[in-house]
Amino acid sequence: MMNLYSGTTCPFSHRCRIVLYEKGMDFQVIDVDLFNKPEDIAVINPYGRVPVLVERDLILYEPNIINEYIDERFPHPQLMPADPIQRARSRQLLSGMEREIFVHMEVLEKSNAKAAEKDKARNEIRNRLTELAPMFTKQKHMLGDEFSMLDVAIAPLLWRLDHYGIELGKTAAPLMKYAERIFSRQGFIDALTPPEKVMRK
Repeated sequence: MMNLYSGTTCPFSHRCRIVLYEKGMDFQVIDVDLFNKPEDIAVINPYGRVPVLVERDLILYEPNIINEYIDERFPHPQLMPADPIQRARSRQLLSGMEREIFVHMEVLEKSNAKAAEKDKARNEIRNRLTELAPMFTKQKHMLGDEFSMLDVAIAPLLWRLDHYGIELGKTAAPLMKYAERIFSRQGFIDALTPPEKVMRK
């Protein structure tokens, strides 16, 4: 059985939980208190971070790698495109999102980050999401009609906008409609922890 060591409020752990629930497979989520991590986390992950996936002798500790492994191991429903070209494009888009959006989430997650750093991170996220919004007037999801790994990646951020103090303008309305579609998926609902449920007004 797969065991996922998951932070109850960690947006990167949230991604892995979504994939596991979307797949509807047999797994166990082991909740980790981010402010009081058990010692075995440092043993299984040299960086001392979550999420960490453990399956027999396999230990994975980077959310995108964890999710691609789960997707390849349990291919239904498929979350990465089957076509190698589309799959490469997806990976490139995801890499861009990591550099341009998700890196700023890490700042907002740090309790010791300065106010100016957090304000800058909020602005960067706000600007990038506003740029993405128009695409959802033409398509249902990040890659078109099908729910994919890119939707999984951005969903925890969209859920946490209130929590992070990020307000988007009216031009982002298509993005927020897209967010509601994601939030209504059973896999997303099942993946929420009790502390995450109260993050959104």
